[in-house]
Amino acid sequence: MDYQTITVEKRGEVDWLTLNRPEAMNAISLQMVHDLSDYFGRLYNDSSVRVVVMRGAGRAFCAGLDIKEHSERDAVPFGGGFGFQGYLADVYIRMRRCPQPILSLIHGPACGGGFAFALASDIRLAGQSARMNAAFIRIGLSACDMGVSYFLPRLVGGSIASELMLTGRFLKAERALAVGLVAEVVPDEQLEAAARPWIDDLLHASPLGLRMTKEGLAMATDSGSLEAAMAIENRNQVMAAKSPNFAEGMRAFLEKRTPSYVSE
Repeated sequence: MDYQTITVEKRGEVDWLTLNRPEAMNAISLQMVHDLSDYFGRLYNDSSVRVVVMRGAGRAFCAGLDIKEHSERDAVPFGGGFGFQGYLADVYIRMRRCPQPILSLIHGPACGGGFAFALASDIRLAGQSARMNAAFIRIGLSACDMGVSYFLPRLVGGSIASELMLTGRFLKAERALAVGLVAEVVPDEQLEAAARPWIDDLLHASPLGLRMTKEGLAMATDSGSLEAAMAIENRNQVMAAKSPNFAEGMRAFLEKRTPSYVSE
């Protein structure tokens, strides 16, 4: 697709998605919402993509909403009846709904909606310059926006989530690592190299096993009981066991080699 505010570089089965408004610190414009909505919506039925790496061009991951554009905009999308609010919110739902794990590489500011992009990802790596905050509360809004009130307590616990959301304080890279929000902190210029071992590990899983694990984790997080979580586990495992990739995975393990999976 010919996107205007993002680039998508295909490297085999991995999409490298770059937010590409460096002159605006990758702030979220209406066009960016169009582009991301289309991209993540298409992923749901795209078996050729197994992993998405999300990052920002220039000196920021994403500085949040483009407030200048937002204040000057005349046309408002329908967004499920909530206008732009609902239209942007749907991007985060699509990020969680797509079966491909999303690995985010965060450097510089990740604020407001940009923070929410990081939270909606499955794995996060941070550059040393990364600083994240729930910026909404600093401009007269509630910090409960774009899924932050859902994602953040589940990732770092209620106490730290309350601290960050009620104050809008920045969470810098080293503390983000300490509280478990990011998996690794490296110099900014090493982020892409640091992503490669994670990508290799993700691709070591079978295509179906990877998708089923993302789905199962999401459902178990909100499960009302152990039995409900295990029902999803049982369903997913039975489906995965019927795939020819299960037999290939077993053979590769016994033969001490990398499995050669087929598309599913």
